[in-house]
Amino acid sequence: MKTLHKIILYTGLLAGLNAHAQLRVEISGIGSNQIPVAIATFADENLSPAQVSSIIKSDLERSGAFKIIDAGVIANPNDVDFSQWKQRGADALVVGSVQALANGSFDVRYKLLDTVKGSKLSQLDQSALPQHSRLAAHKIADDVYEKLTGVKGAFATRIAYVKQLGRSYRLEVADADGEGVQLALGSNEPIISPAWSPDGTKVAYVSFEQKKPVVYVHNLMTGQRKVVANEKGSNSAPSWSPDGSKVAVALSKDGHTQVYVVNADGSGMRRVSNSAGIDTEPQFSADGQYIYFTSDRSGGPQIYRMSVNGGDAQRVTFGGNYNISPRISSDGKTLAYISRRDGNFQLFVLDLASGQEQRLSDTTSDESPSFAPNGKFLLYATESGRTKSLAVVSVDGRVKQRLTVQAGNIKEPTWGPFMK
Repeated sequence: MKTLHKIILYTGLLAGLNAHAQLRVEISGIGSNQIPVAIATFADENLSPAQVSSIIKSDLERSGAFKIIDAGVIANPNDVDFSQWKQRGADALVVGSVQALANGSFDVRYKLLDTVKGSKLSQLDQSALPQHSRLAAHKIADDVYEKLTGVKGAFATRIAYVKQLGRSYRLEVADADGEGVQLALGSNEPIISPAWSPDGTKVAYVSFEQKKPVVYVHNLMTGQRKVVANEKGSNSAPSWSPDGSKVAVALSKDGHTQVYVVNADGSGMRRVSNSAGIDTEPQFSADGQYIYFTSDRSGGPQIYRMSVNGGDAQRVTFGGNYNISPRISSDGKTLAYISRRDGNFQLFVLDLASGQEQRLSDTTSDESPSFAPNGKFLLYATESGRTKSLAVVSVDGRVKQRLTVQAGNIKEPTWGPFMK
């Protein structure tokens, strides 16, 4: 309940911003081993602005990990015939109810039942205001996902991206399913490279509103923002340290673009890389001890790793002659990046322990990858024809989604963290 309260506080404050058109999600592919789950219509869910059971179904279907069985209405959720659902092929059953409270909020309750063992796996009771009924449903889907797969669900997280319509740029924030779009910043100048803070309350980005690239940190809860890097030349590619205290940036203030680290309040800037080439796109490792970055020091752009204190750098990517935009999974085991192969820019992942790489996308103009906080999916930008859109792919490449808007181009995505 404490975690839900913090998420509701955050989304409630963000909801004060102007809403805009929703993203449309298209899904293709399924997981290798789908878990059959029956989901019942929640009792009295028509009282809520959001149909809770439908959102849960949609979340679990998008993951590709579940085969959804429509359970319809169960007259008495407290007296379930487990054998009946086992015969229908369901390994688990989701039942629940929605109750309107006197203060205008809703009590959303659910149970996850194991039809094989005939026992209760989990239950969750939440009190939610009308505008947060979708969030309550996402939290239930997260619980189902975790209990049945052993992996924390990410349906209640948020994404951020840049939408361009003509010469207008919008930094927007949305639910992970593309709903609940809110405007964080509007500008007539480009906005690029947004990056979530680890606590999910801030986004760092580059804005050209001063007619040059400047790095800002934007507090989504208060609307206040602070300049973090406005040095001579280019200021670009911000990324957060795991503890949120520092931001890595790429600056050209001393000539060639190099990697620097600065405190999140803009103080204490120090140079980390020192090469005769271009070092850019820094990303902290999961433990905060290293920085991955793109460098052309070997002739073409490749990804390297060095200590957060600087020093010698080790090359990480060797497949292909053009690898950029490193991103590290939350467990530190997988590197995602964009690689140019046969003239196509595509999303790849590299197992850092084995050195085995895998191409995840079948599109040809990919950029800006971002891991889901549970490490199971990657969000990235791509282009089809002349339209820029977002795509999501599972780390095994089996499940793919496309997120589009009716008008404009969307790009520069970043997937937010779990809310603590």
